[in-house]
Amino acid sequence: VQLQASGGGLVQAGGSLRLSCAVSGIISSAFSMGWYRQAPGKQSELVAIITSGVGANYADSVKGRFTISRDNTENTAYLQMNSPKPDDTGVYYCYADFPLGDKYWGQGTQVTVSS
Repeated sequence: VQLQASGGGLVQAGGSLRLSCAVSGIISSAFSMGWYRQAPGKQSELVAIITSGVGANYADSVKGRFTISRDNTENTAYLQMNSPKPDDTGVYYCYADFPLGDKYWGQGTQVTVSS
């Protein structure tokens, strides 16, 4: 199983950015996906999670601004980041969490929000 994250970059506060995470090497979509982020000097934070049934949960810090979605036909998850703030700056890691406990990670993509 491999995860390929993309879409990071530099964005102005109040703009928008979309991250993608494509999963390969699987034959079923029965797994959850999500995004963590790691900012310098801060603990890693679970940003958003989406189940195989497309139920989603968000960190309080991003509710109302970020939207996680997935395309099960493409085994790809997306994190739409609207109105980002400088505090959203960090390396974003996607993951896929399978029912038997296996968890796989993408390589991380840097998001920098300028004020």
